[in-house]
Amino acid sequence: MQLGFTANESGEMGMAEHIPPAPSSCDCFVALPPATASQAVIFGKNSDRPSNEVQEVVYFPAAAYPNGTKVQCTYIEVDQAEKTHAVILSRPAWLWGAEMGANEHGVCIGNEGVWTKEPVGEEEALLGMDLVRLGLERGRSAHEAVQVITTLLERYGQGGSCKEEPTPFIYHNTFLLADRTEAWVLETAGLYWAAEKIREGARNISNQLSIGTDIAAEHMKLRHHAQSQGWWSGDGEFNFAEIFSLSHQPVRMEAAKARYCAGRELLQQHAGHITVETIMGILRDKASGICVDSEGFCTTGSMVSILPQDPALPCIHFFTATPDPSRSVFKPFVFVANVTPVPQVRSPSFGAEDPVKKVPRFQSRVDRRHELYREHQAAVKLMQTGQERGQKLQQTMQDLEMQGLEAVKEMLAGGITLDPEELEDLFFDCIDTEIKFYK
Repeated sequence: MQLGFTANESGEMGMAEHIPPAPSSCDCFVALPPATASQAVIFGKNSDRPSNEVQEVVYFPAAAYPNGTKVQCTYIEVDQAEKTHAVILSRPAWLWGAEMGANEHGVCIGNEGVWTKEPVGEEEALLGMDLVRLGLERGRSAHEAVQVITTLLERYGQGGSCKEEPTPFIYHNTFLLADRTEAWVLETAGLYWAAEKIREGARNISNQLSIGTDIAAEHMKLRHHAQSQGWWSGDGEFNFAEIFSLSHQPVRMEAAKARYCAGRELLQQHAGHITVETIMGILRDKASGICVDSEGFCTTGSMVSILPQDPALPCIHFFTATPDPSRSVFKPFVFVANVTPVPQVRSPSFGAEDPVKKVPRFQSRVDRRHELYREHQAAVKLMQTGQERGQKLQQTMQDLEMQGLEAVKEMLAGGITLDPEELEDLFFDCIDTEIKFYK
């Protein structure tokens, strides 16, 4: 069976009903057996960012570096590892790190912004998105990635503006990490952190602290710091979320509570039957606010991964590379030795003239739209008209995605003999076919 997309231009569908604007947000999900329908871990994330921000999907092969090498992250340099793993990243095109991604060992990571009792500072350090990429490049497992991130956090700190605008927008970070066997929630407050291990079932995070007393690892001075600040008496259980959360939450975090509960409820509704399609459906849910479609912020990119517990089977990662998953196609990617480059989802490079590299930063804007983004923008405008051509186009997009999903199912069930060359071209072919339909 052909793994890429093929043409099918028939069919119509009605347009999604209008949903009121939702506040800025991000949502990340993971499901492990027995919550999943198969013996696999399923990971998913919506990246909700400024609506005019472009998200690109980029692949970096594994690499080796001489001892003493430095790597330039978004704002600061850090010591480079001797070896880095191959990674696929979905990231705002202006920065070095990533909102979400995966590596060749089946590790997936996504991050969320969070505000706590620890103050955020404007001093430039590592962004949470930098830590996502560093964790993927250096961690062979979710647990190892937790150790990578926390070590770098304690050494270099986190800080700097998280938006491509002159007015700083700063937050601390929570992370959801998963591999073939387990998942971790890592939540930070400045240099301090706590981590929870997820062994089974389903878990989600949404712009708020959520780790209570089930702490598997923590900053060595976490409790001492909380006590010295008068946030904890030292008696009784240590509840990280209760102790470090702000007494009066910003509006965006109050809204995150409702979204977190909605996400948890959606996971519970499907417990025992969660599939890749389930998580894609949750990421497309506008009524809950999980799929954001407002003037200021929107879901600018989405990712879903299936991580089979059988190591003989490949991990498969789906990316939209376009805004609004309800009007986007999830395209599959598989790690192989020679991945075909996909320039259609790579944003232009502006070198030393990039506004992010000039100080003061972000004094001007550049056009970062890649080819798929441009063609998708035009297609969405057509779909929003409700005309027959737009309806047929949206149905075609659904058909394209379904073809990819069915091929993946057959591959994981052993119904397709894996052809390395076909897998090398898989993501490229899917992107290329989608663009041809838009044109």
